[in-house]
Amino acid sequence: MNFLEKTFKLTENGTTVKKELVAALTTFFTMAYILFVNPQILGISGMNPTSVLLATCIASAVGCFLMAFLANYPFALAPGMGLNAFFSFVVCGSMGISWQGALAAVFISGIIFVILTVTGARTAIVNAIPKTLKKAISAGIGMFIAYIGLHNTGIVNISGSVPVLNLASPMAILAIVGIVITVIMMAKNVKGGIFISIIATTVIGIVTGLIMGSETMGAFGIAIPKELNFNFDFSTFGAFATGFGDLFSGSEGLLAGILSLVSVLISFTMIDLFDTIGTLIGAADKGGFLDENGDLPRANKALMADAIATTVGAAMGTSTVTTFVESTSGISAGGKTGLVSMFVGIFFLLSILFTPILGMISPAATAPALVIVGVLMMSSLKDIDWDDFKEAAPAFFTILVMTVAYSISDGIAFGFFVYVVIQLFTGGAKKVHPVMYVVTLLFALRYVMLAV
Repeated sequence: MNFLEKTFKLTENGTTVKKELVAALTTFFTMAYILFVNPQILGISGMNPTSVLLATCIASAVGCFLMAFLANYPFALAPGMGLNAFFSFVVCGSMGISWQGALAAVFISGIIFVILTVTGARTAIVNAIPKTLKKAISAGIGMFIAYIGLHNTGIVNISGSVPVLNLASPMAILAIVGIVITVIMMAKNVKGGIFISIIATTVIGIVTGLIMGSETMGAFGIAIPKELNFNFDFSTFGAFATGFGDLFSGSEGLLAGILSLVSVLISFTMIDLFDTIGTLIGAADKGGFLDENGDLPRANKALMADAIATTVGAAMGTSTVTTFVESTSGISAGGKTGLVSMFVGIFFLLSILFTPILGMISPAATAPALVIVGVLMMSSLKDIDWDDFKEAAPAFFTILVMTVAYSISDGIAFGFFVYVVIQLFTGGAKKVHPVMYVVTLLFALRYVMLAV
C-alpha cells in the first residue's frame, strides 16, 4: 500500500485503492468491447483474429501502464475505433496496401508521435487551442460517447441514410432498463453507481433471457472465442521491411508509392493526434484536472504514453493505440489517479484467459454508463459565451460534426476551420495562436489528399 500511495499520491488526490478499483472496473467494462471488435475489423485486412486479440490485450495493457506510471492520470488506452476501420477498409482495402505495410505506417506514425512529444509540439498544440474550443470539445465528446452508447445497443440505428429510433429489440429494451437504473443511482448519489448499474443490468439480462451467452456481443456480429492460442507472431518486425516495399511498389511507380505513404501517414497522424488531444481535454475537464488556464499539467507525459503505446502496438501487430474516451466513465465513477490505469492494464492482461466471461458483459449493460457520462460532460457548455457568435459558432460546429460524423478529429477540424475563418475576417487574426494556423492547414491538406 505504501508503494501505491507514494507512486500515485492517493491521499493527496482524495482517493483510495477501493475507489480507484471501482473506477477501473467501470472504465474497463465500458471499453471491453474492443477485445471483440478489433480482431473482427483487423481480420478483414487478412490478419489472424486470434493473434490480433492477443496483441490487443498486450498493447492495451502496455499503454495503460505507461499512462499510470508516466503521467499518473486515470486514462485507459487501447487500439482505437475508427483508426482500425481506416486501417482495414481504406489502407488495406481501397489503397491495396498489405496489412504488413499498414502496420509499418502505424509504426512510423508512432515514431512521429514520439518525436512531436519529445520536442513539445503536441503539448504546444494542446495549449494553443482556445479555452472556448476546449470546452466545446469536452461537450462534444459527451454527446459523441452518448451516441456511441445508443448506437451500440441499436436504440439508434441507421436505416438507409436516416437514423431511426428502435425500442423493440431485446438489446434496446435491456439498455433502456439500464439507463433507468443508472439515472436513479446517479440521482441518489450512490457511490459506484455506474459500476453497480453495469453489473445489475447484466444480471437482469441473463435472468430474463434478454441477453444470452454468445449473443451478448451480437450487436457487433462477434462470436465469442472458444479458445485462445499463444502462437504470437513476432515476425511483425520483419514485416516492416515487406511493408515498406509494398508501399513503394506497384505499376504506378515510386511517386505513387510516396504519395500513398504520405497520405496514410498524415491520416494516421492527424486522426490519432486529435482523437487523443480531444479525449485528453474532455476527460481532464470532466475530472477537474485542467488548470486555471484550461491547460493539462503533465500533458507531455500523457501524450508520450500514447505515442509509445502506438509504436509498441504496431510492433505487436495491432492498429494505432490511443487514449479511450470511455475513460470518462471511470472518472465519473470517482477515478482520480494512474492507479485506475494500472488496474485497467491488469484487467486487459487477465482478459487473455477470461475473454469468454467478459463476453457476458453486454453492450446493453455498458451503454447506460456512456449515456450518463454524456449527461455529465454537458456541464462544460455553461462556460461558453453563447451570446458571442465568434465563440458560439466554432463551439457549435465542433459538437455537431463530432457527433454526426462519428469522429472526434473531424469535429475538432471543423471547429478549428470555423474559428480561424471568423477571426481572420473580423479583425482577430492576431489573437489566433500560430500553431492553430499550422494545424488548420494540416487538416486542410489531409482532406485534400484523401479526396485525391
